[in-house]
Amino acid sequence: MNKLLIATNNQGKIAEFQELLAGSGIEFVTPAQINLQLEVEEDGSTYQENAAKKAVAFAQASGLISLADDSGLEVNALDGAPGLYSARYSPKPGAKDADRRAFLLANLKDKPRPWTAHFHATIAVAMPGGEIEFAEGNCYGEIIPEERGTGGFGYDPVFLLTDMGKTMAELGMEEKNKISHRARAALAAMPILKAMFKN
Repeated sequence: MNKLLIATNNQGKIAEFQELLAGSGIEFVTPAQINLQLEVEEDGSTYQENAAKKAVAFAQASGLISLADDSGLEVNALDGAPGLYSARYSPKPGAKDADRRAFLLANLKDKPRPWTAHFHATIAVAMPGGEIEFAEGNCYGEIIPEERGTGGFGYDPVFLLTDMGKTMAELGMEEKNKISHRARAALAAMPILKAMFKN
C-alpha cells in the first residue's frame, strides 16, 4: 500500500504525472512496471464517472491506491465539443492525434474567431476497498488554425495560452506543469494523496 499506481496506459499522461508527482514523497508505479494489462472502457457520461471507473478498476486489479484522470478539450464555438470524446474525436477509426487536430480545425473553419476553449481534467484517486476522492483543474485559452510547437500531445499544438502567446506544445515540461489543467488537478489532489498515504 506504499505505492501509487498511475492508472493509465497513455505514455504522455504517464510522463506528465511522473513530473507532477516528483518531490511529493509518494512512490509511484505504472501498469507496465507491475505487469498489469488492463483496458477500461470510458463510457461514462461525465469526466468524473470515467476517471472513477478507471481508478477503481486499476485499484481493485492491483491492490494499490490508484490515480486516474479523465480530461478533455471544450471549445465554445462547438458547444463544448469534443469534451468527453476528445480522445476519440475523429470520423475514422484508428485516428492519431494529428487526425483529431485536423478534424477539430475542419469543424471550426467556418466559425468566427477567436475560438475560445479550455482544457478540463478530473482526477480520481481510488483505494482498493472502493473509497474514492476527486480533484479538478482547468486551463483557458483558444484554438488557433495552425499548429505550433513539438512538445506535449493531443491538442497541445493548436491550443494557444492567450496570456503567454504560446501554444501548450511550445512550453517545456516544467513550464507546462505549472499551468496545465492536469497540473492544477494534481495540485488539488495532493492533500488527498497525502492523507491516504498517511493512514
